[in-house]
Amino acid sequence: MKAKYTDLEKLQGLFKKTGNQLIVLYGRKGCQKEQLIREFCAGKKYFYYRCRQASAQSQLEMMGKEIETAFNITLSKYSYEEYFKRIKSGDPTKLVVVIDEAQYVVKKDQTFIDAVKALRKHKLYPGPVMIILATSSTVWATQEAPEHFKDSMKIESLNFLEVVRAFPNLPVSETVKVYGTLGGVPQYLNEWDQNKSYKENVCRLILSPYGRLFNEAESVISAELRELSVYSTILAAIAQGKNKLNDLFHETGFSRAKISVYMKNLAHFDIVEKLVSFETGGWENTKKGVYQIKDTFVNFWFKFVYPNLSDLYLLSAEQFYDKYIENELNEYLERYFRNVCMEYLLILNQMGKLPFKVSKVGTWLGKTGSIDIIAQSTDRRSIIGFCNWDKPQMTMEMCEQMAVAMEQARLSSDDYYLFSATSFEPALEKYVTLDPRFKLINMNEL
Repeated sequence: MKAKYTDLEKLQGLFKKTGNQLIVLYGRKGCQKEQLIREFCAGKKYFYYRCRQASAQSQLEMMGKEIETAFNITLSKYSYEEYFKRIKSGDPTKLVVVIDEAQYVVKKDQTFIDAVKALRKHKLYPGPVMIILATSSTVWATQEAPEHFKDSMKIESLNFLEVVRAFPNLPVSETVKVYGTLGGVPQYLNEWDQNKSYKENVCRLILSPYGRLFNEAESVISAELRELSVYSTILAAIAQGKNKLNDLFHETGFSRAKISVYMKNLAHFDIVEKLVSFETGGWENTKKGVYQIKDTFVNFWFKFVYPNLSDLYLLSAEQFYDKYIENELNEYLERYFRNVCMEYLLILNQMGKLPFKVSKVGTWLGKTGSIDIIAQSTDRRSIIGFCNWDKPQMTMEMCEQMAVAMEQARLSSDDYYLFSATSFEPALEKYVTLDPRFKLINMNEL
């Protein structure tokens, strides 16, 4: 799978700027950081070094040897200042210097930090240079690196449209299932076989002890966060619907202060997020302080697998799927179908095909009902979106429930987009032919 186009374009834009650049490039495990770097460096003069988990002295020596080989030189001494004095592109072309997994050297050697800053300021290398400090440590990139390096760029996961393009042979409904299971993590998507069924892929990759993604959720969390038992307890509670601080307090037995600290850490690592309801006039009817697991694969694992771990080892993968996943999958996927519909509206917005220009999009979370999508302009004109993933039909009654939620939110609209992954009730289809405010969108259009 190729690197995300928008990420590549951002790096190319930085490269084209005059002068020197220094940027911290980071992304979650599986983001294909290396693929992005490979594509970006193609056709350019560059030096790439991958840091190891090693002592400061050993790291220094290994980088020195690779510089001698790459530039066919003999160093008079081994120091980062000397290294950056000797590297060169050989012509006026800008040189790209990539230090991958840079946290392993930055944390242990201040002389590296000093040399990199000097290189950025033209004090060492005489020609233009672009320095990329790459890392798969989100925590280091967001919490520690800013103390030394100002500019950063996050490698984002693929959006749904990009996942659709990655699986051209799959029906859209099947792609929603893949998206709601793996998210947009390129490394995970590379493992998915579009010639096999959804069940076969889940059993092969996730539920089999030899599967590529077996225990991957714990691996993602424990890569940087300690006390896996505490984090797993909290995530399991959230996945089962205990999504408010007080609920977590009663479910886990941890103090509220402890839960808050751990939730903050999980949020920094992009594992959980606090939901913010779209701001409307009905604030008193809004559900507040709600959390959800943001990382899609972690959410899938803690929803279906973690609570039933004993049977995961006793049953076959197929038996486990039939018992614990098959019947609850559609309800789980509702959230991701809503995200897909929201992305569809944003694409229409970019193409200028909505009734007006939308400036913000979100969901209204009510105490007794919710509004799937609210898309609003700067002058507070609203488009309302309502999504049906698993019900046999979207019905008039379901739309009436949405109207009740709109009343609680004190919201009105002249434009409604009704999305259904199945079909529409004939009475609803007949009604919308008489009311131009409503637009019906089926799975094929998505």
